[in-house]
Amino acid sequence: MRLSEITTPALVVDRAALDSNLAAMADVWPGRRLRPHVKAHKTSELARRQAELGHTGFTCATVREMEVMAAAGLGEDLLLANEVLDMRRLGALVDGGAGVTVAVDSDAVLQAAIDGGVREVLVDVNVGLPRCGCDPEDAGRLADAARAAGLEVRGVMGYEGHLMLVADPDERRQKTAESMDLLVKAHADVGGEILSGGGTGTWRTNAVVTELQAGSYALMDTAYAGQDDVPFAQALTVLATVVSVNRKGWAVADAGLKAFGMDHGNPTLPGASIWYCSDEHTVFSADEGSELPAVGDRVRLVPAHIDPTVSQHERMWLVDGDEVVDCWPVDMRGW
Repeated sequence: MRLSEITTPALVVDRAALDSNLAAMADVWPGRRLRPHVKAHKTSELARRQAELGHTGFTCATVREMEVMAAAGLGEDLLLANEVLDMRRLGALVDGGAGVTVAVDSDAVLQAAIDGGVREVLVDVNVGLPRCGCDPEDAGRLADAARAAGLEVRGVMGYEGHLMLVADPDERRQKTAESMDLLVKAHADVGGEILSGGGTGTWRTNAVVTELQAGSYALMDTAYAGQDDVPFAQALTVLATVVSVNRKGWAVADAGLKAFGMDHGNPTLPGASIWYCSDEHTVFSADEGSELPAVGDRVRLVPAHIDPTVSQHERMWLVDGDEVVDCWPVDMRGW
């Protein structure tokens, strides 16, 4: 099968770039030091590639991701790095033999874990991102409450997500250290062997966590690609077909808002300037020195944010040049 035979819009993954990204991260964060975050790719076959490199613990964002990973035989050590208040489905995974740990940041979430049959937790600590996470000063009390209820407290988690896209590496390093000081302080009160956190943007600057929760590095997007110290290749693009060309100087491709995550801005196209995206279309013009494609030509658009882009699609096509070598279901969509 060739690229020209794929119905567009479609996710296309360059096999060589993907393999290079996986190997580069594994070289710096080997084995269990990396807990890949599957929310970035939502694809159990890609997670299997990560497990083959020794990364046998995984981070998930939804109960659905936890279930699919367990069903795929990748449930040895799954962390739900997200607060949920109904954990009955997770308790079923525990009963089925999966290793399930959940993040807790309040008594209510802790009670949900107890009621749902989950037996292992990490205390989620707010390290500067105004989202989930308890105050560092409350982490020890919450850990004590978990242990009193018979749960195992494996350690702490703190996500410095507000620092992932800080442009200056030195500033990012300094601010990451400040955030991690809060996590270390909480860990002293909580105990346990794990300090979990970090991501693709802080893969070089976070020197504290015992396990890194990076996910975007495997496929990449333009938000991360602009950082000099995040050297992973762009592996994923959205294949689109040019469906209209106007003689006044613009072209239209058949991938629009419903094919991309748009919170970080428009997709990009080498040699072109994106005008705007509508529901089904991306409109663009050719840069100076480039020519507009013809109707029927294929273009490969680069998403600005990989996670919500992948979640719009049912499958991704693994390619070697123009040859399609595999098709992977995006089987962790939904909740």
